[in-house]
Amino acid sequence: MSENDRVQSYFYDFHIHTCLSPCGDEDMTPGNIILMAKLKGLDVIAITDHNTCRNCEAAMKQGERQGIIVIPGMELTTKEEVHVLFLFSSLSKAMEFDSYVYQHLIKVKNVPDFFGRQLLMDEEDQVIGEENMLLIQATDIPFSSLAALEKRYHGLMIPAHIEKGSNSLLSNLGFIPKESAFCVAEWTGIQGRKILEKENPYLKSCRLIRDSDAHALGMISEAEHMIEALGNSREAILEALLIPEYKEERKDGDENSY
Repeated sequence: MSENDRVQSYFYDFHIHTCLSPCGDEDMTPGNIILMAKLKGLDVIAITDHNTCRNCEAAMKQGERQGIIVIPGMELTTKEEVHVLFLFSSLSKAMEFDSYVYQHLIKVKNVPDFFGRQLLMDEEDQVIGEENMLLIQATDIPFSSLAALEKRYHGLMIPAHIEKGSNSLLSNLGFIPKESAFCVAEWTGIQGRKILEKENPYLKSCRLIRDSDAHALGMISEAEHMIEALGNSREAILEALLIPEYKEERKDGDENSY
């Protein structure tokens, strides 16, 4: 039996920003992120800058060198200013989605001294450019259109920090729309899981994952949150997020707080 034929466990962090996000530290270069992930014992990470995927390729190449699986992704800001992660199994689909989102980004010039620089990096951790449009602005893409976009670009949508007090589905819309089709959500632990699911029964049928939303190297997750997948490809890991049999392992403790 090959490693691609058996279930394997992976420590993950699916929500990490690089220095291309204006709120990300400038030392959040692809190379530094990969080395920190390796130091912390992670097996798989996702690069999810605000409204862009353009530092994903550099991180993926750095990951190949260090044995870290890197999933290309984005943290999209909807018209309602809801943050939603999109993860992709291929760089090509991520970049197609990137082009679509950029066309729908509200065009406001970045002010680097106020918001921070937005640095494009190559695989050697060299700055190759700087994005001039402010990436943390909302797009004109409504939340209601995301399921169709998920299918069109073969991605996986995950409402980010779903119970957070700002820029989340529950804070900005106040409810989970009945036409929603997502099956994975990111949960911060701010609100107890049982309470969250009682108030939002839709989430009982979802996989809830825990990520760092790291904007600085020290924020990247420790090897705490694990997922099981049938194989070590990006496709297998994203598939595992959709399959109940491939369980996440949870820390021992009070279910109400985890």
